[in-house]
Formats: sequence, C-alpha cells, structure tokens
Amino acid sequence: MPLWRLFKDIVNPVSAALGLSIDDTLPLSLSQHGSPPILHLYIFKPSAIVGKYQDINAALRLDRCRQREIEYNRRSTGGGTVIMGPKVVALGLGISLDHPGLKGGINGIFESLSTVLMDALQNLGIKAGFRPKNDLEVGGRKIAGLSASLETEKAILFHASLLVDFDIPLMLDIMHQPPLKLSDKGYSCFSQRITTIKEQLGCDIDMDTVVAAIEKAFIQRFDVSFEVVEPDTWEKKSIREFTTTRYTNPDWIFSHKHPRSSMGVSAVKTPGGLLEIYLALAGNTIEHIMITGDFFSTTKDINLLESSLKWTSAKREKIEEHLSEVWRNEIIYGVSFDTLTEAILQAKENLITA
Repeated sequence: MPLWRLFKDIVNPVSAALGLSIDDTLPLSLSQHGSPPILHLYIFKPSAIVGKYQDINAALRLDRCRQREIEYNRRSTGGGTVIMGPKVVALGLGISLDHPGLKGGINGIFESLSTVLMDALQNLGIKAGFRPKNDLEVGGRKIAGLSASLETEKAILFHASLLVDFDIPLMLDIMHQPPLKLSDKGYSCFSQRITTIKEQLGCDIDMDTVVAAIEKAFIQRFDVSFEVVEPDTWEKKSIREFTTTRYTNPDWIFSHKHPRSSMGVSAVKTPGGLLEIYLALAGNTIEHIMITGDFFSTTKDINLLESSLKWTSAKREKIEEHLSEVWRNEIIYGVSFDTLTEAILQAKENLITA
C-alpha cells in the first residue's frame, strides 16, 4: 500500500503566513525533493485570505481586520476571499498530476478531489455535491471552497476550506462585497448561501472527528496509508523562503498587478417580482454576483446561476453563454433569460470603483 505523508496540526492555529508557506512547499517537495503526496490538515488563526488574482484593498476592509485582530494575506491559488479560523478545516494537498485516480485536466482534478471531500462528509452523515467551478454544496448551500494552482510541471497544489462552523457577521463586517449594501438583509442572504457541518448535523462536532473523516476518505479513495510527520530540513528551508518572499512581503500581499474591483447594483421589476443584482468586477471579470429579490426560486437554483457566472467575462456574449449552460424554463418564476441578462448588464453599467 503506497505511503503518503501527513502534516497535521489542528490543536495549534497557525499564522496565515506559515500555513500558506507550508502549502506552497508541498508540490515543490514532490517535484524537486522526491516526496510522495503530502496532505496538510490544519487550522488558521482568524484570517482573511484573498485569491491570487484579487485586489486585497478592494476585497477587504483592512482597517476593520486590524481592529478585530484578523490576519490578512494572499494565497498562491485562485478563487475568492475565504475567512479562516479555528472552526474551519484548512486542507493543502501536493499531488502529482499523473497520480493514479486523478482525472486529467484541471476540471478532472477538481472533480476527483472534491469526491474525496464528499466521501468525508458522507462519513459524517452529510450528503454533499460538487458545484462547478469550485464549491462543495449541501442542498444548494456552500459548505467548502476549493482552489488549485500549478507551479511546477509535475505537481499541483490543491486547497480546500471546510466549514465546520462559520461567523457570517464577521465576514460581512470585514469584506468589501456587494451584499454589504443590503444592510439588514446581508445576514439572511448569506445564511441562505452558506451552511456548515454543525448546522447540517444539528449539534457541535469536534475538529478531530472531522479531520479523521477526511483522512479516512483519502485512504479509501486512493488506497494509501499515512505517515504523520513534520516537514524535513529541505522543506523547512523552502517554508522560510516562502514566508520571507511572499507571505510577510508587502509587495506580495498588496500586489497592484491585479485589477481594481468595481461594484454595481441594479433593480428590475418583473412579472415574478423585484429582481436585484449585486455585482463585483475585477477588471472585466465577474468576481462576485448575488441574485436576490422577492421572486420565487430555490436557493440551489440561484446558487447555480451565480456559480455559472463567477470568474467569467462580463461581456454580454459570455454572460449569455454561461447562463445558457444552466438555464431552464422557470428557474426563476416570472423572470426570463433576457431579463436576467439585462439586469446583470445594468448592474455593470452602474459600477462604482471600490
């Protein structure tokens, strides 16, 4: 049975800089140091971490992060902002692109590794599904976020954050997002889109149990065993270098290579009710979109529409292309495909730079 290495610490929360530096070392250890796959399971100190391509000043209210002693940083993988802390399992995996059991291509990798996390949740009694592009959901509500990066030709870094419990008011307080303009509706809108292991089980659960379920799922899916170890000398040197050059370096954290975010809002009266769109763009890419109002639809269907558009171009033809992939008649009762498209474009016209 193949032996994988496991870095694990869910007792002592780590700084954002250290956790991210360890994760960035994982694929390098495979490609340059001859290591077998490495799974890193840990928890962060309270942190807000933006994706590689985000503008941190546009994504976060940094003054509020400092006031609340919330660390902030930028990871090397894509996707959006995540709020981490002692009740969110952080997962980093360094694995070879051609490892048996992994499907080809980035979509195949996401599908393969999301299946492992779905197995872990099933071990806990929760039935989850994969929502492209990069979320796990339960009943249409996000329970885990996924991301990945390829910094070597041979190995990939896969990231996941699994919500055991979650502080939505904290997120709304420190993030610059269109829902902040919803005022008192902000909490209810996000609580309809996010769920946690605690909520799904209806009771508290300790982190050891969650982590054990993840380990078991990897063992069963890949037919491997784990050796719990510490990073070796070569890896510790790499971790120190990443900490210095990236995660304590203002040039990395506050990189200005990324387009500023702009936010726009639109409201349209439709036969099905009021349709409101809250849109955040990074350049001309949809960074975040919220579809809300007093129309009739399901949380699952609204999340499906929002996910189809996230991280895609805000050009009309691309909006129409991605919406058409998931659209069906009456997905939003009384709201047509064309009406939704126009509402999104109207929000784009109403952009205000953050």
